[in-house]
Amino acid sequence: MAKEKIAVMTSGGDAPGMNAAIRSVVRSAINMGFDVLGIKRGYNGLLNRDVVDMNLRSVSDIITRGGTVIYTARSEEFKQLEYQKQAADYCRELNIVGVVVIGGDGSYRGARALSNQGINCIGIPGTIDNDIACTDYTIGFDTAMNTALEMVDKIRDTAASHDRCSVVEVMGRNCGDIALQTGIACGATAILIPEVPHDLEKDVIAKIEATRSTGKKHFIVIVAEGIGGVEDMAKYIQVRTGIDSRATILGHVQRGGSPTLRDRVVASQMGHKAVELLSQGIGNRVISLKDNKIVDYDITKALEMKREFDIELFNIAMDISI
Repeated sequence: MAKEKIAVMTSGGDAPGMNAAIRSVVRSAINMGFDVLGIKRGYNGLLNRDVVDMNLRSVSDIITRGGTVIYTARSEEFKQLEYQKQAADYCRELNIVGVVVIGGDGSYRGARALSNQGINCIGIPGTIDNDIACTDYTIGFDTAMNTALEMVDKIRDTAASHDRCSVVEVMGRNCGDIALQTGIACGATAILIPEVPHDLEKDVIAKIEATRSTGKKHFIVIVAEGIGGVEDMAKYIQVRTGIDSRATILGHVQRGGSPTLRDRVVASQMGHKAVELLSQGIGNRVISLKDNKIVDYDITKALEMKREFDIELFNIAMDISI
């Protein structure tokens, strides 16, 4: 009888720490007596029959690398029932008894669909935005923030040398966590995020003028991607204040790079927990970090959860950005 297999995939946007999670899944599964397959480019790999055997050595030294060694993609086809059935049939053909899916909410919906077709799936939160409601932390978030902070610190050197205002856009289309925490860490004068309505005159211009009156000569404004418009914002600030102002969009530099210690450790914990559940025949779950403990939830319940924004941290940021 063929040996039972566990498969692992990364889906959606890449995030530092995904490789650490892959490594943990592969080694945990082998240690528990399974063979392991890597599904390339997310759900597309199941539809295109693009899978590879993975072993202890195929994940050697990947823990230090950003991105994902099995690649990632989004799959519009997989939203259709006929392709979900096709993918499940392929899993059964390969004797796959469980699939670990590393990604965001869209990846979770795909995992739920595959679970509904009889293939046990476990989701692991991998996205730099930290925008998954069921978990306090997503793999890649810490690395992305540290990358953004490093870039802003470099921008500050130039801003300080020229008495400028730098308006910096960081990632976060619907979630302002990267902007908020990076803004606090770099001492930004103003932080604009999707969760809190803003008034440019009150929240940016007035704050710049107030801090300038105390002797400050250079300024950093952090803007989440979901707010956007940083080029126009910089022009407006210059017109209103007379301060030379420049805009910078950090973009995809925030997705790459060697993952931080936290991302490596959390990814390793989550990968191990996912395999533990599959080894017990449990599927249709997602792994989460809650109150600094690794827990799991039903996928549907996880997707129904509403994300709570840390307004207390935002208020702290406003109080100390003077």
